[in-house]
Order: sequence, then C-alpha cells, then structure tokens
Amino acid sequence: MTADISYDPRTGAAAGEVEATPDAEVDAALARAAAAAPVVAATSPADRSAWLYAIADALDEPSTVDELIALADAETALGEPRLRMEIGRTSGQLRYYADVAVEGSYLQATIDAPKPPTPGIARVQVPLGPVTVFGASNFPFAFSVLGTDTASALAAGCPVVVKAHPAHPRLSARLASLTRTALAGTSAPEGLFELVAGFDAGARLVRSAHTAAVAFTGSQRAGLALWQMANEREVVIPVFAEMGTVNPVVVTPAGADRLAELAEGFVGSFTLGTGQYCTKPGLLFVPSGHSAAEVVAAELERRAPKSWMLTERIARDAAAGVGELVTAGGRVVGSTEGPGEGWTVAPAVLSVPIEKLVSGSRLLEECFGPVVLVAEYASLAELDAALGELQGTLTAAVMTGGDEDPDVADLVGKLSGLAGRVTVNDWPTGVAITWAQHHGGPWPATTAPATTSVGAGALVRFTRPVAYQSVPDAALPAPLRADNPWHLPRRVDGTLT
Repeated sequence: MTADISYDPRTGAAAGEVEATPDAEVDAALARAAAAAPVVAATSPADRSAWLYAIADALDEPSTVDELIALADAETALGEPRLRMEIGRTSGQLRYYADVAVEGSYLQATIDAPKPPTPGIARVQVPLGPVTVFGASNFPFAFSVLGTDTASALAAGCPVVVKAHPAHPRLSARLASLTRTALAGTSAPEGLFELVAGFDAGARLVRSAHTAAVAFTGSQRAGLALWQMANEREVVIPVFAEMGTVNPVVVTPAGADRLAELAEGFVGSFTLGTGQYCTKPGLLFVPSGHSAAEVVAAELERRAPKSWMLTERIARDAAAGVGELVTAGGRVVGSTEGPGEGWTVAPAVLSVPIEKLVSGSRLLEECFGPVVLVAEYASLAELDAALGELQGTLTAAVMTGGDEDPDVADLVGKLSGLAGRVTVNDWPTGVAITWAQHHGGPWPATTAPATTSVGAGALVRFTRPVAYQSVPDAALPAPLRADNPWHLPRRVDGTLT
C-alpha cells in the first residue's frame, strides 16, 4: 500500500502524507457501517436531521473555518475567498438535506386501503444500506468528505463510508475527525460515518458485499471504471456517477448581436476555478460571420486569468488535451500564460469547423481545464445536425436576443433531449441547491440519468420502493402506520394528505 501524498499545487512540492488504510481496517469500517444500517434506517428523519445539524454547526465554528481554509488552500490553491464560500455552501447543504428528510416527501409514502377483492397495499422508499462515497477533487468541501453525496445519503438513512480524495488527503482526514467528534455528542450509532484512504481501499469498498451503492463525482474514465467494477460483482449494485462532459452553449442569430457581452460572460464561466468545474461550458456555437473565436480570445487575453490546477495529472492532461484537439481539427486562436510555476496550464480558445463535430471525435470529449472550442454555424439546420452528434451532457445553455427571440423554444426543446439542465441567458457553472434542481444528465454524463446529485431529489438515489400487501399496521414501517409517527406527507387512496 502507498500513502496519499499531499502536494502544494503552487509549487508541486510535497507537504505531507496520509497513510493508506490497511485492508483489515477497510473491512472493519464496512462491517461497522453494515451493523449500523438497520439502526439508521429505523431512526426518524428528525433524529437524522439532528446528526446533520451537529456536523454543520461544527463546520461553521469560526476557528475551525480558518483552520480548514488554510489546510484546503495548501492542497488545492483555490484561494481563501472561494474556499470560505464553499465551506458555507457545505454547512448549508448539510442542513438543507436534513430539512428535506424531515419534510419526508422523498419517501413517497402511498397507502391504498383494502377494497375487496383488492387487498390493502402500502408502499414506501426504504434505505439501501451502506453507501460508498468517492469525493471530487475540484470541490474539497461541497463535493467531498462532507459533500452532497454524503449529506443526502445520511439524510436518506444510509451509513456512509467515504474514500478520501488523494488531491486533498490531509483535509479529508481533518474533516473526518471533525465529523466523528460532532456525531459523538448525538444519538448517532457507531458506523454511521467512516473514512478510508488509498487507491486499493477504493476498489475494496466497491467490491465489498457490505456496500449497497456507490456515489462518485469526477472524470468519465474513473466513473466508468467504478461502474464496471460494480457491475462485475456477484450482486450488482447501483453506481451514481456524475462525470465530466462537454457542455454546449448556443448563441441564437438574434443573440449574436450582443457577442461582446456574451464573450465576457463565457470567459468568466469557462475559466472559473481554472476551468475545473464539471459544468464548465466547453463548446460555443455562434452564427457565422461574427469572428466569434477571435472575440472570445480577445476577452481571454484582456482578463489573462492566472491560477493553478488541482493536481499534476489534471494539469498534464489539460495540456495534452489541447494538442489532441488540434490534431482532431481544432485551431488555437488565443492563449494566455499561467502563473509560471507549479501545476498550471495555459487557458486556450480554439476554433473548429462545425463539420468536424462528429460522433466519436476527440473534439466532443471533455478537456478538463480552461480550454474551449468555438464553432460557427451557417444555418439552424447545420446547428441542429451538429447538436445531434453530441454526447449526453450535464448542462446546455441558450444565449438569446431577448424574451421574444423566435428560436429559443425550439432550441430549448432540442437541448432538453441532450442535457440534464437547460439554462437560458444564464451561464451553467453554478449549481443551486433547490427542490427543483437536477444535476445529472443522459449517459455518459451520468451512469443513472434519472437521478440527481444536487437538490432535494438526491435522497431518492439511496432508497428503493417496497410494497406491503395485507400487512398488519403494527408490522408496517413507521412511515406507513396509521398514526403516522414521523408526520410525513402521504398519498392515501389517491389523495395527497
């Protein structure tokens, strides 16, 4: 076993290490989670809410916030303002998912009274059991140890075993310590939350008979590897993998009149976080005759963003990706220099003939970093043909000439067949935590297109429906009993109450 080495992206220098978890300890963590699973499943949403609020309160302690920011910045180079915002988002989403659990509609409790000869049937979502969470490199708080996957799984009544991310191993260990301390003062059972580290530990988690589901945020390559591993088990388990995609933005003919304004927003969006967002807009379609790539390149040069990549491999792959895009038919129109040391990549704008955008081309695969393609279309028919070649994607956006733009409705309809979220005159980079949010998309954007990793719907991933026919009231799970002890909304004989 090898340790996870902590590096400073600004210099590339090692700054510490976290030992990999031995196999026996991984197995012990999984066994504790499995033992806790029935206890957690039977615990009321109100009690689970108290656990999540305790973690959020610990995360919000001012002295703890300062400590965590310093540690995270040393491992990610994301900077104090971004990290402070992200900690606030993380504690907020812990409380949000706690409140969603208490509200209870995610359980979809449904009761049909007996009407002879039809028997009485009641149905409810029940927790799957221990969930393995693989955190993301690009959000060390909001999508990592205490991120949305962990928070929603705990809220849904599932113990969690987190695989620490090698891009921020010391932060992962500190967040786990904070979580264990916070839970110690609550009714949470042993095994509710566990953390392991090391590459081998991740594979062991997925293959374990104790693991009931896997949640992952990251690259398509890694996500599909986990999905394949889970599907090769004797008992196949679901993998909820949210993976990187090329998120298209379409400028309508009327919208092209404000190209300078759109170029400013586009550059701000694709360079945010050094282009290391899964929702980064990576492909811009603009009507012909506007020199769109040159306009975007000029805005990039004006801004000249300088920041670091999260890992050496991400920086190397991004630089290599530019070369691959050129080989596939792209042309670099503009590029700016990075900071000059550490793990950096030069932000770049490439133009590409629209006819080169065909299924299977490297041009239609993500380049994770501040790198984008710009294609011009001569007609809406040509645009439609190009959109038909794209893979499933997390987001897609339409930039318009205003509310009366005649092309918006048709484009929204076409893009909704491609993406999990469609925005109009909004850049797609931010993902709000709301009841209506869907952060997912058709294959290969995710391995489970019907699910979301952000928003109230995230809890449903970690449950499955069970119907109870002619079961006495005392033997029913709490959400279906006549006295409704958890005070849930329920559909009784077709009427929501």
